[in-house]
Amino acid sequence: MRKLLLPGLLLCTLFMSGCSLVDEYFLPPAEDTVQEIFEAGNDAMREKNYPQAIKYYTRIKDDFPFSPYALESELAVADAYYLDKEYLQAADAYKDFEMLHPRNDAIPYVLYQTGMALKSSYTSIDHSAEVVSEAIEFFTRLEQEYPSTEYGKAAAEQIHACRKTLAQREIFIANVFWGMDNYQAAWTRFQYVVRNFPDIKEEADYARTKGEAAYLRYRKENSQAMREHQEGSWKDWFRWL
Repeated sequence: MRKLLLPGLLLCTLFMSGCSLVDEYFLPPAEDTVQEIFEAGNDAMREKNYPQAIKYYTRIKDDFPFSPYALESELAVADAYYLDKEYLQAADAYKDFEMLHPRNDAIPYVLYQTGMALKSSYTSIDHSAEVVSEAIEFFTRLEQEYPSTEYGKAAAEQIHACRKTLAQREIFIANVFWGMDNYQAAWTRFQYVVRNFPDIKEEADYARTKGEAAYLRYRKENSQAMREHQEGSWKDWFRWL
């Protein structure tokens, strides 16, 4: 009886091995679980491989929207963009998170990070400062709606920093007009800083002093132009005589 069993067991073993070989070569490999993908994204973040982390987290968002990891992945995508210094994409991702989850506990953090991303995207004083003004809106909302949170308490400092940037940009433009000898336009810009940024003391004081000088130069040029015009009128009158 034992002699009959041994060949049977050998055949069964060979059959099972053959099945596993068939599975290995002809069946598709098992897909990673959502947890494995999420952990891979976290590993990429720790390694500062932010583009790869974004791919992992985005896959969870797209392929596993009802997973318990989906919400955390949405926020992780925004954080990865921010850490990778892709600030405008980070701002958009944070905005999307707030729009989809307006009552989530992470909203104070999201508002703060949105403001920081917009603020950080402004890199040159000769560019439009619209993103800085938008950052102030987010920091102001944060300060008003979540004043007791750590992010709400930090908002005032960021608002001040953004306003300083805006004041400096106005001064930059005023100085450009000054360099073009357009003292009227320069004076107007300096006055704008004095009126709208009194809390930014150093810039407001500079604008006040430089604005007064611009006004005096403008008046002097204007008076000289009027004198030249009058002298020209008298010369024309005597020529007519």
